[in-house]
Amino acid sequence: MKAIVCTEYGPPDMLHLEEVARPIPEDDEALVKIHAASLNAADLETLRGVFVVRMTAPRKPMYRILGSDVAGRIEAVGVKVKQFQPGDEIWGDLSFPYGYSTFAEYVCIPENALRLKPASMTFEQAASVPTAGVVALQNLLVKRPIHPGQKVMINGAGGGVGTFAVQIAKHFGAEVTGVDSASKLDMLRSIGADHVIDYTQEDFTKTGQRYDLILDVVAYRSIFAHRRPLVPDGIFVYVGGSTSAIFQALLLGPLISRIGPKKVGIGTWQPNNKEDLESLTELFEAGKVVPVIDKRYPLSEVPEALQYLEDGHALGKVVITVAHNNKT
Repeated sequence: MKAIVCTEYGPPDMLHLEEVARPIPEDDEALVKIHAASLNAADLETLRGVFVVRMTAPRKPMYRILGSDVAGRIEAVGVKVKQFQPGDEIWGDLSFPYGYSTFAEYVCIPENALRLKPASMTFEQAASVPTAGVVALQNLLVKRPIHPGQKVMINGAGGGVGTFAVQIAKHFGAEVTGVDSASKLDMLRSIGADHVIDYTQEDFTKTGQRYDLILDVVAYRSIFAHRRPLVPDGIFVYVGGSTSAIFQALLLGPLISRIGPKKVGIGTWQPNNKEDLESLTELFEAGKVVPVIDKRYPLSEVPEALQYLEDGHALGKVVITVAHNNKT
């Protein structure tokens, strides 16, 4: 089979398409023919070998094939697999501990990580949801429910997690402000953002506006600057951003949260949560949350797709489509 292979840390252009052995499922696994995958910021962090990644794999990537989001069809199952069968269409998030490896034509998936794909979604739509949609849903609701009329601000709203977060927050009745570059603001309005801010022209921490909840997907500012735009009992959640910002939140967030009513913390994430995927399916089928897909690339162009994502141009999700022929 064909796969995009990663043998060392570096830029996207060091990745290459190779012919590798098709995986053979263990007794508790299914062999899945991949029809679509999607990119996430974590793919770039793994490829680049950021500090947190190198703590567990200091010299080279732990996995030769990257990619976590997957949508495809089961080709074969191991003898212990009872709930799934060949022909079933599945989707899911194969990040740790499930082995990644979705930038390929086939992947083996443990039965406990298999989730039936909603029939209402295309493979491309389904591949867009499992990481970004679940991260957005879990971190919007991690501390308390969103009530109608509350003000929610999303920094980095134009990316994969951000576009899901805007729509989910609107579903719960929030007044949503999206922060991103000027090229993404019209798209943010189109998916429901009540207000938009071009971060190159205005610092959202200094506008005078106060928010009940801030979800920051691309945090780079000091933790103390982030406290400023919160209402007295507001919540600030770091989902992603610079290493320094994340470590500052890890060190100082618990202290700030203890000494006052404002809460600051690092976002949590439970990958492949079945109930959350079912909730996102219901929102999709109700027309409340629809994946925003910017571009589609074939498997051979994963390096170009990752570079596009790294350059910050993506409006929502970038999808990898996997074509098959009779030889694969």
